[in-house]
Amino acid sequence: MDAAAHPPYVRRTMLHAVRALAIVVLLALGGLWGWAWLGRGEGEGVGESFARVAGRILGQEAQAPSVGGVQLPQGMVLGGPFSLTDHTGRAVTEADFAGRFLLVYFGFTYCPDVCPTELGTIAAALDALEEQGERVTPVLVTVDPERDTPEALADYVSRFHPRMVGLTGTAQQVAAAARAYRVYYARVQRPEMTQYLMDHSSFIYLVGPDARVRALFRPDTSPEAIAQAVRGQLRGT
Repeated sequence: MDAAAHPPYVRRTMLHAVRALAIVVLLALGGLWGWAWLGRGEGEGVGESFARVAGRILGQEAQAPSVGGVQLPQGMVLGGPFSLTDHTGRAVTEADFAGRFLLVYFGFTYCPDVCPTELGTIAAALDALEEQGERVTPVLVTVDPERDTPEALADYVSRFHPRMVGLTGTAQQVAAAARAYRVYYARVQRPEMTQYLMDHSSFIYLVGPDARVRALFRPDTSPEAIAQAVRGQLRGT
């Protein structure tokens, strides 16, 4: 039976119900936009803040501000559990960093160019965060565990930031951590070189207190852009 077959009073009731529902939806959306506007982080757009607020209400993982970063596709989850050894020789897991934000980079100490550049960017971003930077731990995970012993990592990470943590482990442990972050790496032996190199992807990962990646940053992203994204996340916790 179509709407024309309904008695007039039924059609009026249905129309009023539709109008009332539309008003409720508009008011709810208006409230969410207002909340997003007032609660946006520094450097965070209103649209990004709205997505974060809506995700929180719906019980979904909020995406990080994308200032200078790469938004993760809907449903993609990076990060999670790992079991490694830090630069002091202590066995650690993701639980040792629970409740903290991390800026994570996968590289190696023999890296001639990109690794020092990106680790320097992380250090500069922490300096830009000033006191807020104390809530963020910088981390280097080696993709070359054969050479990057805890002792080698301790010397290396100390050159970039006093709080930087170096992580290594067995080949299997490193491979498992790399898979969780979808990091590519492979050993490369060039004929003109006596030492081998490691070819690897070069993203900086912003990891939340739940050990899940909130955003990742392309190579050459500025320290200021990373700091803005981190501020937005810190403000939301």
